[in-house]
Amino acid sequence: MGFEFSDKVQKLREQIEAFMSKHVYPNEGTYWQQLEAAKDRWDALPLIEGLKIKAKAEGLWNLFLPESHYGSGLTNFEYAPLAEIMGRVYWASEVFNCSAPDTGNMETIERYGSAEQKKRWLEPLLEGKIRSAFSMTEPEVASSDATNIRTSIRRDGNHYVINGRKWFTSGAGAAHCEILIVMGKTDPDNADLHKQQSMILVPKDTPGVNIIRNLPVFGWDEAPHGHAEVVYDNARVPVENILLGEGRGFEIAQGRLGPGRIHHCMRLIGQAEVALEKMCRRVASRTAFGRTLADQSVWQERIAESRIMIDQCRLLTLHAAEKMDKAGNKEARREIAMIKVAAPKMACQIIDWAIQAHGAAGITSDFGLSYQYARARVMRIVDGPDEVHRNQIAKLELAPYRAPRKREGAR
Repeated sequence: MGFEFSDKVQKLREQIEAFMSKHVYPNEGTYWQQLEAAKDRWDALPLIEGLKIKAKAEGLWNLFLPESHYGSGLTNFEYAPLAEIMGRVYWASEVFNCSAPDTGNMETIERYGSAEQKKRWLEPLLEGKIRSAFSMTEPEVASSDATNIRTSIRRDGNHYVINGRKWFTSGAGAAHCEILIVMGKTDPDNADLHKQQSMILVPKDTPGVNIIRNLPVFGWDEAPHGHAEVVYDNARVPVENILLGEGRGFEIAQGRLGPGRIHHCMRLIGQAEVALEKMCRRVASRTAFGRTLADQSVWQERIAESRIMIDQCRLLTLHAAEKMDKAGNKEARREIAMIKVAAPKMACQIIDWAIQAHGAAGITSDFGLSYQYARARVMRIVDGPDEVHRNQIAKLELAPYRAPRKREGAR
């Protein structure tokens, strides 16, 4: 398992690091100032839109999309270290047009969309002119089992009629969100539970698409991105808006969520690195009981454990990315599940230690750690909760032991 990056990737890493140092890190305070001063907190921020132009001009654009002439030609493995650098500042990925849920939505339309769907929605998304949302989770069912989803997608002549209630529809709150990918049931009576669901493209301005509210996350409203509660009330869209065909929703979901989980995990590793840096600076600069915190064994132990945990997760994530590239998402499902459990858990622990190192200051907004923790904790739920991934890992591990054994002497 030798992870070496090509000269192309090394150059991109250097370019992104230089861009972050010049344009992103110095503007972390500016971001929050513009957000607080905005007349509409859900509108695009001038800072982000300006940096998009700079990033595009430097060729640091749409780096995430593998196996596509639309992207930069990078594999999942090659993109992973770039996502980590961008992830150090949670809003930076959007600057490079590499932020969720747009990355997953663009990959979905690129893989499963028709030529017309790509022209209408994928191209403006790739250009960064619009944003998108993914509408899957429902408040009235345990959505960790997607067969529970109740939203109805009913054929009516040349249209589909959509009825249902979703929430945590990521991105729907943004003023420049124009398209939602909605998962619902087109064939609720199909004996195969995994053939009941379909995915469909729904323009946000469709009559009957009602944004009820943007849900707070640990008290943060998540503007200008947001996680919206959406009610679909007889929303009608043309039959041409279906993705891939009826009954293909689960197939699309598995193709979509694998790369998205890799992206989330690498961004979390970037956040954990930032938290460790903050922890180290804090304990080296604070004196208690006659010596610096850095000289106390409890903090030395936590710092050492943090480094071990980060590097473990990075290697595990690179391994999963490499397997996705070589064997496909389905064959890499165990490795994907493993990183989706390990990375958020690791980030939560390290950020928590960093908060503890800062004492009362850690739970304020002054050092950014409380928001870091909130975002990391959310990742233990989105794209499948820890419990679902652990169950899948265990089933795959147990499978060889549950296979029927041949009787001794039987051919």
